[in-house]
Amino acid sequence: MSTLPLREKILSTIIEKSTLKQRVYDNTFNVLGLLKDTLFEMASEMDDALDGKLDKRVRIEYRDRGKFEAQLQIASDLLIFRMHTDVFEFDSSHQIWKNPYVSESKSNSYCGIIDIYDFLSDSFKFNRSADEGYLIGRIFINRERMFFVEGKRQTTMRVTEFGSEEISRESLIAILETAINYAVNFDLLTPPYEQNKRVTLEMFNTKFDNSKFIVGKRLDYDFNIDDI
Repeated sequence: MSTLPLREKILSTIIEKSTLKQRVYDNTFNVLGLLKDTLFEMASEMDDALDGKLDKRVRIEYRDRGKFEAQLQIASDLLIFRMHTDVFEFDSSHQIWKNPYVSESKSNSYCGIIDIYDFLSDSFKFNRSADEGYLIGRIFINRERMFFVEGKRQTTMRVTEFGSEEISRESLIAILETAINYAVNFDLLTPPYEQNKRVTLEMFNTKFDNSKFIVGKRLDYDFNIDDI
């Protein structure tokens, strides 16, 4: 029995999928570049608008963290933007399969992802490696630069609208402003008393900033995805 037909099918699939995924990757990487430029401009504009109105210790600062990451410090919050290097497909129960744009072509469903995380800036400043951050948003980009957004209070482009608009600087501004607004209003809560009523001598003999005391905005409280 010849294996040639199956081998040809395998090679055809490799060519088709690798070409598709490379295109999605390139689009996502280009969007990350646009996002970095937009963050830099927003940080500069907000910093100028707040000049002389805040304590100088309160910072609004953009920083490029390398090829696939960027950060924006807004006072006590640090937003981290990270691009996945892989391309993803959705499970069969995902709402995306009800979208007409995806129904037209399964290839439209393959997406790259840029995640948005919210951390306390002091977690990085004092190297508290066990402190918790929260995924507050993620941007999905496909082969045609179409996009949708999942996240806290994000309404810019829901999955039901996927395929109706290419991602742009204007849409990124709306996504970023929503993420920033959520972060600055997502306050640090006092952990339950029971959690901290006992400490060891080691905790006090070691510097406070070495992660012995774990901090997160919602430590021991539920962080729900009710509006994602």
